[in-house]
Amino acid sequence: MTGAAALISVAALVVSAAPAGAADPAGQAPPPSPGEVIPGQDTATPALVRGIREQAPAGGSAATAARGYLESKESRYRIEEPARDLVPLPTATGAGGQETVRLQQKHRGVPVLGGQYVVRMERKNGERVVTGTSGKYFTALRTATEPGIGEDLAVERAVDAVRDDLNKRRFPQRAAEERDDGEAGAAKLKGTFRGLVVLPTGPGVLTRHVTVRGSDPASGEPVLREVYIDARAGYPVLTYSGIKTFGGAAQSTATTATGTRPAAKAEAEAGEKGSGVKLDGRSVALDVERDTWREQYVLRDTTRIPDGEGYGRTLSTWDARDKSVGEVIGQWPPGIQEFGSPNLAFGGDATEAGAVDAHWGGAQVFDYFKNKHGRTSLDGHGMTVNSLVGVTNGGQPYVNAFWDGQKMVYGNGDAEYKPLSAGLDVVGHEMTHGVVEHTAALVYAGQSGAMNEAIADYFGNAIETEAYQIPTDDPDSGLVGDRLCRTKTPRECAFRDLNDGRNTAKHFLGVGFGTDNGGVHLNSTIFAGALWDAREDLGATLTDKLVYRALTQYLTPLDGFTEGRAAVLAAAEDLGVTAADQKALQRAFNAHGIVPGWELALGVDSDTLLDRINTYDTRLGAGGGWWAASKSNEEGSEPYSVWAGRTDGTGSPKLMSPNDGRYHVNPATDGKTVVWQAVGPTGTEILARPLAGGPVKKLAQHSRGVGDAVSVDGDVVTYQYYNHGGRRGVVYLSLRDPANRTSVGGGTYHRAYFPSASDGKVVYQEMKRVRAVYEWSTVLVDVATGERTRIQSAAPGASLGPTGINGKKVFWLVDENGADGATTLRRADFDGSGVADLSPETGPHALNAYDLTVSDDAVTVGARLPDTEYRNETLAKLWQFAADGSPKDDATRRGRVSCNRGEQLSAAAGVGSRVLWLDATTGVSDVVTRARPTGRCG
Repeated sequence: MTGAAALISVAALVVSAAPAGAADPAGQAPPPSPGEVIPGQDTATPALVRGIREQAPAGGSAATAARGYLESKESRYRIEEPARDLVPLPTATGAGGQETVRLQQKHRGVPVLGGQYVVRMERKNGERVVTGTSGKYFTALRTATEPGIGEDLAVERAVDAVRDDLNKRRFPQRAAEERDDGEAGAAKLKGTFRGLVVLPTGPGVLTRHVTVRGSDPASGEPVLREVYIDARAGYPVLTYSGIKTFGGAAQSTATTATGTRPAAKAEAEAGEKGSGVKLDGRSVALDVERDTWREQYVLRDTTRIPDGEGYGRTLSTWDARDKSVGEVIGQWPPGIQEFGSPNLAFGGDATEAGAVDAHWGGAQVFDYFKNKHGRTSLDGHGMTVNSLVGVTNGGQPYVNAFWDGQKMVYGNGDAEYKPLSAGLDVVGHEMTHGVVEHTAALVYAGQSGAMNEAIADYFGNAIETEAYQIPTDDPDSGLVGDRLCRTKTPRECAFRDLNDGRNTAKHFLGVGFGTDNGGVHLNSTIFAGALWDAREDLGATLTDKLVYRALTQYLTPLDGFTEGRAAVLAAAEDLGVTAADQKALQRAFNAHGIVPGWELALGVDSDTLLDRINTYDTRLGAGGGWWAASKSNEEGSEPYSVWAGRTDGTGSPKLMSPNDGRYHVNPATDGKTVVWQAVGPTGTEILARPLAGGPVKKLAQHSRGVGDAVSVDGDVVTYQYYNHGGRRGVVYLSLRDPANRTSVGGGTYHRAYFPSASDGKVVYQEMKRVRAVYEWSTVLVDVATGERTRIQSAAPGASLGPTGINGKKVFWLVDENGADGATTLRRADFDGSGVADLSPETGPHALNAYDLTVSDDAVTVGARLPDTEYRNETLAKLWQFAADGSPKDDATRRGRVSCNRGEQLSAAAGVGSRVLWLDATTGVSDVVTRARPTGRCG
């Protein structure tokens, strides 16, 4: 599952809770049966217990009482030592003595990703009664907790993994390579070790958690990834972005901050009423403060500090107009100040920067959660709310906003989009991310990430519709970001529409984590739409309470859509919602396809060869009527093994690699031999084994990472490797005599990329710096004779992408205009003649191709339509062209390989027009195939 399975395999542990029962004739929902227990999946601990009133141990803190209760009910909860294995998180209190205790699971002292259990209690007259529990406590964990690799190696592997991923997703890459002089390029990414973490798959996988941050050398975009390295073999088993942006993944990124803001100046006078003009022209009152040290009024609101919380708890809006997003992500930017004015009327600068909107909007959101839900600030305990406005993308427009764990950051906008704080729903969205982080902490990837986005959209829109008195049944009430544009209509401007009618059966998109963090924005309106429909049916006040209660008292980090449904329905029962309203809630979820087991109903038009491979970042291979793929066990907890089988599906797959604790990945085959990489704590080996059987042969070893480009044809094996700093090179060698090998590139000013082999020949892309000028070329080598042919030199400014070769021609991708969002599929004869473009970079049929695979009859590309919007039609799909024939014929004969939804990744060409790929339509990745393209998709 290249990029798609890591967290999906973890999230597969998510349980499905049953909906509420039937109503009584009087219209009131009957109380649930006492002690009703809904079992968890792959755990003996219940996912949900409701309808109980059981005494908790007296005395002590809420957390002590909750853990004592779980211990006293060990036969039900199967948590043997709660005091040892459950660490208290902050307890939330509410009206009527309500206490919600969240407990973080540890396995032998190591935190478990997403392992969180919730105990709900009522406290009265010093006694506590437990009213329900929910969450995920993984009882099957058995893994040892002694790591086999050190922290430094884990950090190195994490940085290499992120750099490798950026390289694979970065086509064109020319500008980055020319700027990267080796050591300077290596410094652009930095890893920070966070500690040991157990991934709760099967008996568990012990990992070292590393946060990698920095900037992409190609685009300057900030990078922040959470990477989990297998603590024994040193392989990255899970990585996802920590970004919580308003816009989709096509925008810039952000993530959790660890720094602190500057302390507010002590020389300040009591809060005063200022004023300003929002970007929509409306004058508003602002709570500000006189800063005597600066002799200015500043956007610092101390009026909302709760009694007894102490000095410094404010809502502050900071002027970050000279800062780039890379300077503010995960840290506090030096030198900025709260937005100031010489008088109480904040002028045009504050308006145009979005400062007035951010400060006014932050107060609106603060008051909504305080007045409607009794929540004081984002953490419920009066934390400071900081907003940065005017952030750019390296001096260029930044059309996005994000929450980074400490502060809201709003982009400066562009000619069409106002500064992002101009949308109250945007401000509400980002601040709600802060609320989610301090309650359910929904992991920002896959289904849990989509639900995180959905809840942020829901409350952002709820706050805006209330502030502007927009009826919920207004057709435009569900538009998100609709007030951001200068000239477009609200519907044209909106980023999302909660009334778009999306449902799981027709619209859920299975994508890798490199795309929108696994679909957090793409799939969010499925769940948000159900909540918004409920709001139309049940009214704003009740539905807001239900969603808030579900978020704060039921949901836990790895919950998905089905758990979200169960949480809202359980909250409805808690609040005594009528039977009619409970049915309306169920209808809302049903209409959006959110029912238990919905993932099993998603259809595909392909044939499955190997299901639930449960791997991360490994490609397929195919050739000679055989395929080769990496696979973990059913639970996704074991290091990966290489399997091979026939592409027509006959026979049983063969295990090719040894089970030696290493990760065996990126296999290739020519139908006679399988070649792959084995990643372990000492480095990466290139291994080979005949399909007919025999011993595994070691071909080469590298101390650092090896890219995923591996190819074998007869006696020729070729692959890509990385030196320090990510400088790439190509090796080709003899399968019979591995010492007979040639290495190209790998240096600061000489690099090689994207090799492929066929019929005794190897083709690759090469970059050389000659007399201070970079030369880029597509090169063909006859391995037997050593003859080297330059097929074509790239035009100035062009970038070269992956290659393919068959017995007649060479194929490659080239981008000659980096600004048009498209690439060219080019073909040539072995002597460099007969150059032709099968898929031109311009014209109505242009594609943004990034990968290709070739058979004798067909060339298949992984490509996206050149479109800035993420939608099913513009995600990575497979397109096939005839390998021979005229370019004109090929352009008209091109066709889609499959109409499956979501991304289609890691294509491998079989015989003729057959293609294999990794498909994640159903939320887990399978190796699938089609014998011929489907042609057109409606």
